[in-house]
Amino acid sequence: MATHIIFQCPVCQTRRLASPDPVEGVIRCGECNWTRNEGIHDFADGHLCRCRICGCQDLWRQKDFPPALGLALVATAAVLSCIAWAMYRPALAIGILMVAGLIDMVLYTMMGDMLVCYRCGARHRRTAIDDQHPRFDLETAERYRQQDLKQRQITHGT
Repeated sequence: MATHIIFQCPVCQTRRLASPDPVEGVIRCGECNWTRNEGIHDFADGHLCRCRICGCQDLWRQKDFPPALGLALVATAAVLSCIAWAMYRPALAIGILMVAGLIDMVLYTMMGDMLVCYRCGARHRRTAIDDQHPRFDLETAERYRQQDLKQRQITHGT
């Protein structure tokens, strides 16, 4: 299965999808021809240890689940439950919410993980993940957000 990297090109700022072949191959933007060819250094013991786009070592693990599907599931369950409540069928309304919760739990256990870069937000899907990668950490995310804000202030002179 090929690795997919969803990223925003650091040069032209367009959203791109890259599927390097081999996995440690060159990453390139088809719009502006930006490239990064440090794939060999981005892996350790066969697992991704650095972002393939910016080289950042701070990556966090997230479920590889389409957010639109999750939102659609919650919205559908909410609407159907409200209709059942309006029809004075509380058992059915609660049953709908419970079934939606069960579907969500089954999907959560079946979905694999992906790695997300704190610095550039690149999403590394279908890649070899080391068990050492942590889940999201708000403190680390805030540190990178503050660094980005400071960099923008320096760049724009404000």
